[in-house]
Amino acid sequence: MAEVTSIDTDSVVVLFKGGRLPAWHALSSEVQDAYARKHVDLMLSVARRHRLMRLEGFRLMAPQRRWERFWVIEFPTMAGAEAWIDAEIEPPYGTYGYHDYFVSRSIRRNDMSSWVTRPPADPGQADQGEPPALEVDRNSVVVLLFGRWLPEADIVTLEERGDHEHVALMQSVARDHGLMRMEAFQLIGVQNDWHRAWVIEFPTIEGAEAWIETEVLLPHGRFSNKEFHLARKWAPRYFARWVQ
Repeated sequence: MAEVTSIDTDSVVVLFKGGRLPAWHALSSEVQDAYARKHVDLMLSVARRHRLMRLEGFRLMAPQRRWERFWVIEFPTMAGAEAWIDAEIEPPYGTYGYHDYFVSRSIRRNDMSSWVTRPPADPGQADQGEPPALEVDRNSVVVLLFGRWLPEADIVTLEERGDHEHVALMQSVARDHGLMRMEAFQLIGVQNDWHRAWVIEFPTIEGAEAWIETEVLLPHGRFSNKEFHLARKWAPRYFARWVQ
């Protein structure tokens, strides 16, 4: 995890760990469809009213109990983020969901974009009349990283932490495996186990594995807490059309 250069205060980002409760699957398909249509209409109204800037989903390759998908949802104001969360949990659809929300800001680093060697193609927007393709994009693998520094990280030197060596190693992985994207978010209200979330994208599983293996190498790895999940992008063309 890289040091923070600045925090972008021009927008608010909702990080959402979501899924469905078992009771959802006991509903008939007709009831599910009716609830889902009402939910989509409600969420689109919030997107229009509060000028949704970004909606991107990722489906975990290995679901964590009821957590199945991770979402990055961006608005220009806190009011938009609050309205989105309120609408997400509104019955009847919201009653059957697993909701774990975190409000954050984007982390900006001057050198972050220079690590990317193979930027992803723009997914484009699906035609409004086109049937939505709600399926994973298998053209890349995404590493979701949740982490924080441990207390002892602040009482040792950068040399003892191996910061410079760590950065050099991570850059070599980025070059060798064609890093497609690296972005980070800092929570407004921190969690005990993590303060920052990272979205790191590679064209292959080999790149994702190499990144994770390098992140935890000593000595740098002993000074931070890191949790990793592998995911695929979820229906990027469908959700791109929601952005105002």
